[in-house]
Amino acid sequence: MAPPLPTCKALAVLAVVVIAWGCNWSFTKLLVASVPPLWTTALRCWIAFAAVLAALSASGRLVRPPRGDLPAIAGTGLLHMVAFSALTGAGLAVLPASQAIVLGYTTPFWVALMAPPILGERLGPSGLAGVGLGLVGLAVLLNPAAFDWGRADTVTGCALVLAASLAWAANIVLIRSRPWSAGPLQLLVWQALVAALVLTGLALWRDGPPRFAWTGETVMLLLLSSLVGTVLGYWAMGIVNRSLPAVTTALGLTATPLVGIACAALLLGERIDPALAAAAGLIVAGLVVSGLSRAR
Repeated sequence: MAPPLPTCKALAVLAVVVIAWGCNWSFTKLLVASVPPLWTTALRCWIAFAAVLAALSASGRLVRPPRGDLPAIAGTGLLHMVAFSALTGAGLAVLPASQAIVLGYTTPFWVALMAPPILGERLGPSGLAGVGLGLVGLAVLLNPAAFDWGRADTVTGCALVLAASLAWAANIVLIRSRPWSAGPLQLLVWQALVAALVLTGLALWRDGPPRFAWTGETVMLLLLSSLVGTVLGYWAMGIVNRSLPAVTTALGLTATPLVGIACAALLLGERIDPALAAAAGLIVAGLVVSGLSRAR
């Protein structure tokens, strides 16, 4: 295993993660405009699987997963890569990317509520305050003035992205529940394979064989979303987790929804209205308060 990076380099890698994950929402929004959400996610997982498989094979680090790591492979493959990615893709088909990002990044608050009864982690006053800020931010975002609640696809889109955030939270709690033997990339290759197989089956059942046009833009977006949003993001987070304190990482990642909203404004021309800005500010503040609480 490579040694930890110096702090300044590790912070630069963390910035890469924030940019990659923030922009990936806009890449996905553009993709689902022409490719069905299930096929978008399935193809992304196949590309990620092939890339990580090639990298591990070339470095001699490809291993058969230990039996004890099978729950981590199934959990992340099904809860994060299948449920979270497919549900957010479906939600992005009907919601603006900036609003979906804010809904998606309520995940840490669901983790904070799940962890005490499941993991026995204590949620102190600061943690409760952080969750409270996040829930107020969610209420601001979902107020009747921010969304056209008379449209069925608006309600469905919000429900899909919130369900995705709950699936991601469940996966985080599972991963925290015990130590795992293999490294993150050694698990990622099998997680991506599980997700790709399940998603391909679902896509064939739901949408039939892929019938979309393989334009240059579609291929570029798939590669960006797979290699930058998935492979680079996971690899870089593995480095960051070894090189920086957990609280520094957690606080740094709070910039992800802000980067995502800015990217949606630049790439998609989405408007940042006062309700969205206030909701994003409250949710980020809640993440910071929760992170500082864990540090103490």
